[in-house]
Amino acid sequence: MGIDWIHQLHDQLDRYWQRQLRPRLSGLADEEYFWEPVPGCWNVRRRGEGTAPMAIGAGEFTVDVAIPDPDPAPVTTIAWRLAHIIVGVLGDRTANHFGGAPADYDSFVYAGTADEALAQLDNAYQNWSAGVRGLSVEDLARPCGPAEESWEDAPMTQLVLHINRETIHHGAEVCLLRDLYLHRAVG
Repeated sequence: MGIDWIHQLHDQLDRYWQRQLRPRLSGLADEEYFWEPVPGCWNVRRRGEGTAPMAIGAGEFTVDVAIPDPDPAPVTTIAWRLAHIIVGVLGDRTANHFGGAPADYDSFVYAGTADEALAQLDNAYQNWSAGVRGLSVEDLARPCGPAEESWEDAPMTQLVLHINRETIHHGAEVCLLRDLYLHRAVG
């Protein structure tokens, strides 16, 4: 009896998405979405209000960044982390490998509300998920190619596992920020 590797790879992230991450994002409010737990946070901000060395994005809202990344890296907000998952983790890879709409940090229109960000997140996840489910065993073995600079020679399996790891990792950070927001000292 063979192992259905497509199912296994998809199921790893989908179980987390369905049972943990997405339910934990229910009820996310704008105040919490933009909440900065410490001074100097990187966030998603109205154009012209960024506090980082750079602000990128195509719409009314931009995301704080710096090139190269500062050391130590700043704390990032729920808005910033969701933008990273939406664009850098899921969106760009869906565009590169599954024919999705182009998604890059410079040209993306970042969400100005929690509800808009969650809709973007759902869309990015659905598109990535459909792409992974559409892979064949042969696709899993082929190199990622030039669209993936540091993964060019790696098999697609390795990229899928990396995206699973990244989504789980950054999703857990978002959940921790929600816990900290809920239990913050007010007053």
